[in-house]
Amino acid sequence: MIEDREPPKKQSRTRRKTNYKGADSKPTSGFTPRTNNQRDLWDYMKTHDQIFILGPAGTGKTFVTATFAADLYTLKEIDKIVITRPHVAVGKDIGYLPGTLEEKTYPWALPVLDVLTKHLGKGAVETGIKNGNIEMAPLALMRGRSFEDAFIIVDETQNITTHELKMLLTRVGDGSKIVLNGDVQQSDLKEADGLSKVIHLAKKHMLDIPIVEFGVEDIVRSGICAEWVKVFLKEGL
Repeated sequence: MIEDREPPKKQSRTRRKTNYKGADSKPTSGFTPRTNNQRDLWDYMKTHDQIFILGPAGTGKTFVTATFAADLYTLKEIDKIVITRPHVAVGKDIGYLPGTLEEKTYPWALPVLDVLTKHLGKGAVETGIKNGNIEMAPLALMRGRSFEDAFIIVDETQNITTHELKMLLTRVGDGSKIVLNGDVQQSDLKEADGLSKVIHLAKKHMLDIPIVEFGVEDIVRSGICAEWVKVFLKEGL
């Protein structure tokens, strides 16, 4: 005789514990896209776990991405927000700088942290950093790690090598999203940039990874920003 039993209750995917006010409330970002590409990016982040974003400065790439991450964090749909970018001084170079690793990486994470603070509040961001739920992770220290239930924001991806991107993309665990943001026109690498290579591979192998390409017409930061981006593009700088 088979004993009747109630089916086990489905456990919540995320077990993050937060103490900040409004942690379980609806997202407060109230995001409204300012361009069609911003709307496309927002919609793709709802339906895909990997996204490539291309385009010049001032188009809102980082703002839209960090705002979406803040909403998921507020709803506890993710445990962690990871911020990373290339060419952060580590090893000998970073050893000369005063402070902890967190203090050394804080300046280059500011663009994302500012957006998170705007939506979550200073206290929530400080608590998140203290508890390891918001992390500034230098690429050089990622080997061997795995990020589960995380939203990974990769900035300045055009300056990451193919070898580094191979390592980074294989760090992504279950329940995570990764957004790679860059401008292939502004690569500082002597070799071919990894961003162009992995986009090529994604297309070649028909991976379901959206590519959102922002243009000069999408610049919303200011008229000054738009003017200079146009000038630099014309001059090939």
